[in-house]
Amino acid sequence: MKSLLLSIDQGTTGTKVLVMDTDLNRIAEQYTPFEQHFPMPGWVEHDPEQIWESVRKGIDSVVGRIDPKRIVGIGITNQRETICFWNKKTLAPVRRAIVWQDRRTADRCEELKKNGLEPEVQEKTGLLLDPYFSGSKLEWALKHDPKVADAARRGELAVGTIDSFLLSRLTGGKSHATDPSNASRTLFMDLKTLRWDAELLRLFGVSESVLPEIRPTFSEFGRTLGIPGLPDGIPVTGMIGDQQSALLGQAAVEAGMAKCTYGTGAFLLMNTGAEPRKSRARLLTTVAWTGQGASATYALEGSAFMAGAVVQWLRDGLGMIRDSSEIEALAATVPSSDGVVLVPAFTGLGAPYWNPNARAMISGLTRGSTKAHIARAALEGIAFQNADILMAMERDLGAEIKGLCVDGGASRNNLLMQIQSDILGRKLIRPAFTETTALGAVFAAGLGSGVWTSVQDVKKAWKVDREFAPVMNAGNREQAMKAWARAVARVSLPD
Repeated sequence: MKSLLLSIDQGTTGTKVLVMDTDLNRIAEQYTPFEQHFPMPGWVEHDPEQIWESVRKGIDSVVGRIDPKRIVGIGITNQRETICFWNKKTLAPVRRAIVWQDRRTADRCEELKKNGLEPEVQEKTGLLLDPYFSGSKLEWALKHDPKVADAARRGELAVGTIDSFLLSRLTGGKSHATDPSNASRTLFMDLKTLRWDAELLRLFGVSESVLPEIRPTFSEFGRTLGIPGLPDGIPVTGMIGDQQSALLGQAAVEAGMAKCTYGTGAFLLMNTGAEPRKSRARLLTTVAWTGQGASATYALEGSAFMAGAVVQWLRDGLGMIRDSSEIEALAATVPSSDGVVLVPAFTGLGAPYWNPNARAMISGLTRGSTKAHIARAALEGIAFQNADILMAMERDLGAEIKGLCVDGGASRNNLLMQIQSDILGRKLIRPAFTETTALGAVFAAGLGSGVWTSVQDVKKAWKVDREFAPVMNAGNREQAMKAWARAVARVSLPD
């Protein structure tokens, strides 16, 4: 019988545990949601025990349908910038995790920018000074949470992104490690050396002793110990941030290949090869993955904070639809948005604007506007945001993308995909297996355990479901982009 690989895809709202064999046949899977906590406006937290419980339930479910002794490697992929705090000895959480969406440190980031520190930080990390990333979240907890500060003083504090916390639990506390794709999202790691940077740690008042060891993405991180349903000694052989995992799961392993994951937000990554590319458009430079003894593969990244969440707002906030799946049929009842433009800046604008003060706006309404026009404008707003990011990536790379691979829940919306292709003027490629984040963790586990020897091997397993080619003419595309730019200009100025 074929060996098995187990993938833990720990996301913002739930955890998927997936088992595939080495021919990439889906053997078993389980999705478990968990609670979101909003203690104050702009604050978003998760309970690490609830996250671990979602992982444990997923493992319990899938191992009941397989022989767990056949598992040769475990891969972990995770929401990246979310930061966890736990006790090194007991593994108990010291406080709730602070989630990537959390904005509590916006003022601190602005202070650091005003002090002229962003260019140096960007040069080393490829990131901007934004509350999105882990660094200011950890600084805040050390200063404002007595439990965190006390644990640090006693030498009992362990800190890390979700992958590190799950690894500690899976290995009975024997391993405290992360990989460069996650470490590159903290504001602490030097992109070129792939090590924690002493000056950056001093800037945020963080001791390296609380942080995990950085190991290659495809390598052994530790072995299972004391996990019900799993034999002791199964190696964790891959750890990778969720968006980089989706890039790998899309088999985008060559420079110039790009993907867009349509989830709560939209996350776009372009493989730029073995050298980090500094963006002139304020996009992020990040590590895609590293192999044992190999140089890093880098990527450019841009994030639109609202994608699927726009449709959720139409459903929950306006009551225009009863279920998110209805948006496609409603928007398709009109041939165009008839001049209506929706800028979905509900939580500010991400790349390439990086304006947390922007607010959403619907413009171009007339007496003839209907909910169908607003629905179509919402889909167009998602697509316009992504077009801004991808065009900036092309300018940074100095070349056109080799087609855009799409995945995530909203990629199943055929109308949205056609609108995206039209606005971009580029071909879109949707894979047969759209859950590419979980698939990327399978690939990472397989590469780390020796099932595959090269990232090129994953291309052989990747299959296309459908391609979308642009049908909009160049003149209409230019006119639409100008209307979008005018609308963005009205919401993107700071208060």
